Amino acid sequence: MNIGQRKKEDNTMIDFITLSNLKNLISGVVVHPLKVHKDESGILIEALKTTWTDIYGEKYPFAQCYFSVTPAGQIRDRDVWHVHPTKQDDRFLAARGDIITAIYDSRPQSPTYGVLNLFKMGQNLGDECQFSVLIPKGTLHGFAVISKTEALLLNFPTTIYDLNEEGRVSHLEAQAKFSDKTLFNWDKVISEAVKI
Repeated sequence: MNIGQRKKEDNTMIDFITLSNLKNLISGVVVHPLKVHKDESGILIEALKTTWTDIYGEKYPFAQCYFSVTPAGQIRDRDVWHVHPTKQDDRFLAARGDIITAIYDSRPQSPTYGVLNLFKMGQNLGDECQFSVLIPKGTLHGFAVISKTEALLLNFPTTIYDLNEEGRVSHLEAQAKFSDKTLFNWDKVISEAVKI
């Protein structure tokens, strides 16, 4: 069993994506490993470079950077997904604390329509959880803090934020499902994530 997986007593399984477990990625999702430089003075991690052509360039330009600070155990928008239908791709990076980023492919034309990805990201989870994830436009997404400390999430979206281009879709309406066909819910995700 990969470190990113945990088998439950009721035989359901949630697959958490880390650098050592990059299976079944949603079409258009890109995971870019971050190099962690450590010495006696601390750590240094580059967040975005023009030479990272998998998540930067003409197709994925830089438009702005922002960060959010979210308290320990908090779920951003517990019962709704965020979506940028047509313009904006997001690039998430957990700079402090630990999070689970959930992405659901609700794009009917996509080859991975109906796939749910759960990314374990953060500083306390080891180097395999130090990465940036590109979230394609049109996919539903959200995140929850699983660390005992607050989390600092950096985002490098590909367009300047436009309130009219951001939407919300309820979990009930989206009908995202785990591999065992049960409906997505954050309580199940967090329960499994903190066991690993």
